[in-house]
Amino acid sequence: MRVAVPAEHMDNPIGYVTTHYAKPITAAAMAFSTTTYQPREISLREFEAARKRTADINGCAVCKSWRSARDLPDYMSFFGKSGEQHVASDTSNAPNDAFYDQVIDWRTSPVFTARERLAIEYAELMGTDPDNLAYNEAFWARMKAAYNDEAIVELSYCIACWIGLGRVTHALGMDAACSFATTTAEAAE
Repeated sequence: MRVAVPAEHMDNPIGYVTTHYAKPITAAAMAFSTTTYQPREISLREFEAARKRTADINGCAVCKSWRSARDLPDYMSFFGKSGEQHVASDTSNAPNDAFYDQVIDWRTSPVFTARERLAIEYAELMGTDPDNLAYNEAFWARMKAAYNDEAIVELSYCIACWIGLGRVTHALGMDAACSFATTTAEAAE
């Protein structure tokens, strides 16, 4: 851990850091994060496909183990947003473990729809090659054929949030101590 977190808060260092350090900026970051989980134009599977690819690129253990259908209710509750609509409000088509395991092989895996593949590709390009992405007319033609402008902007800002906050979490070592996913899974036992 790169910042001090008291032993009694090691079960949730992210929660401690965001409520005890740099409060104005961490409050804004957490507001961005919780708002990111409230998209209207992209499905849970598209959302999770892009989020998981970003997590793999960032290396954040919390993000890689996160499952929105499982973990989001506790996360939203932690920030006082329980009862609000979010991307996992309807889990009828929630991704399974095979889905998450295949994100790394998105180009060849039969698990994904065309829109899910585009969401993964977009996350990958934003995370690894944003300059070329900006000028990739072939990609943008495919993206515009599959998604409307509202969905493109929504997905763009979701990916931006995951890139930034996932990298902060990983760089500060807060992902090595615990995760919301671990806390949620332990509470269910």
